[in-house]
Parts: sequence; C-alpha cells; structure tokens
Amino acid sequence: MSAYLALVLKHERGKRGLTQDQVAEAVHVSGSLIAMFETGRRVPQPDTARRLDELLGTGDLIARMAVEARRDAQPGWFRPWAEVEREATSLRCFQATIVPGLLQTEAYARAALASGLFVPEKVEEHVAFRMERQALLDRKEPPLTTFVVDEAALHRGEPAVLKEQLLHLAEVGLRPRVLVHVVPCDAGPYLGQSGPFTLAEAAGGEHLAFLEDQLEGRVLADPKRVSTLARAWEAVRAVALPRDRSRDLILKQVNEL
Repeated sequence: MSAYLALVLKHERGKRGLTQDQVAEAVHVSGSLIAMFETGRRVPQPDTARRLDELLGTGDLIARMAVEARRDAQPGWFRPWAEVEREATSLRCFQATIVPGLLQTEAYARAALASGLFVPEKVEEHVAFRMERQALLDRKEPPLTTFVVDEAALHRGEPAVLKEQLLHLAEVGLRPRVLVHVVPCDAGPYLGQSGPFTLAEAAGGEHLAFLEDQLEGRVLADPKRVSTLARAWEAVRAVALPRDRSRDLILKQVNEL
C-alpha cells in the first residue's frame, strides 16, 4: 500500500504542476520528507495526510491510504494487540532494556529498529506506525498509562538521540494520565528481569496481557495467566522509584550526557 500511495502522491502533485518544495511549504514539512513520501520510504502522519488532501483536492483519499499503509506495516502478530491498545482504558507496561514504544521519539525508534534485521524501507514503515500508536496519549481522555522502565534503558543509545529521548520521557511523565517510574540499578535482582510485558484493561472490564520475544508477540486472555502477570507487575512496581524521584533520575542522566 505504501508503494501505491507514493505513486498517487507523485501523480497528483505532477498533475497540478507543483514541485516537491512547493508541496512541502504548503503542508509545513520539509522537501526531503515529501521526497520520502513519493518513494514509499515514509508514510504521512494523519495531520500531514489531511493537509495533502486539502492541497491536492483528493478528498480524504490520501488520509485513508496512509492509514492502510501504516496498518500494512504492522507485523501480523502485533495487529490484535494494536486493537487492544487503541481501545484500552488503562495500560501497564514494563520494559527492562529499552524505552517503551509508546514513549519513544522518532529518532530513538528509528535507531532501535535499524539495529535489527529490517531494511531501511521497512524501518521507516515501522517508525511511522510506532508514531501513530502514540496518538492514544494525545486524546482528550487518554487511557491511564503506567510505565516502569529499568534504569539500564536510560544509559543505552547514541548520546544526542538518547538525550532527546530522555527529555521527552521526562516531559511525557508530567502529563496527568501518564505515569513513568524507573527501577534504579541499586534495586538488585527483581522479577521484571525475566522479560517485558504489558497489561491492558478493556472498556468492558476485560483484562488482557501482551508478551513479546525475539520472534513475535502474543496476546493472553486466559484469566489465570493474566492474573500471574498482574502479580508480577505488583512485584516490579514495588521496586520502582516514585514518579517524582524517577523524573529526577531521568534528568540526572540527561545532565551526564
């Protein structure tokens, strides 16, 4: 779908005799970003797609195609959880070695994804999808989201990218319905070191969980297994610092970069 969207964008721009730079200026992005849209390396975010539709007179075609392109970028195994995430009333996420995807900056997400097995085009598709997922935190009434991150994640990354990421983490953690906690290195061994997991409460009260490994992830709905992870969450949360002290630790690391 991203390749077809690229062709449509290039065709509609050419039909109106516009250059990439003219389109870029009109929709408030860079010319290089328009070039990436037209080669399928990036997918417009919702607000940019809407402005492109207005500029090119394409109704809501580009916006709809962008949504489909981002959906296509999702791994098949992640799609069920993406639906859960969008509809959840609360989310509780633990990560030991990396900043959670819902809190990542674009540069940090790109660096994390590029360190794996993806070709550059796929990296950009996954980055776009990850950025779109974060829209749930910007809703008028977002879900209550609680994140616990091991301090080790605050030390891993190229300094400039990591500094921007940590500043974003500190800023997001000030939002009323976003809670960010850090497990300090001096906490010693604890249950969370067995691996990351996320818990969700659906609008109907159903409790679900998500586990991810090197190959894929899976949604858990069995009450006993979800309950086991809920107890693990309590054990992890118990060794994490309070919200304010977590933010102080994050900013301390910023100052040391």
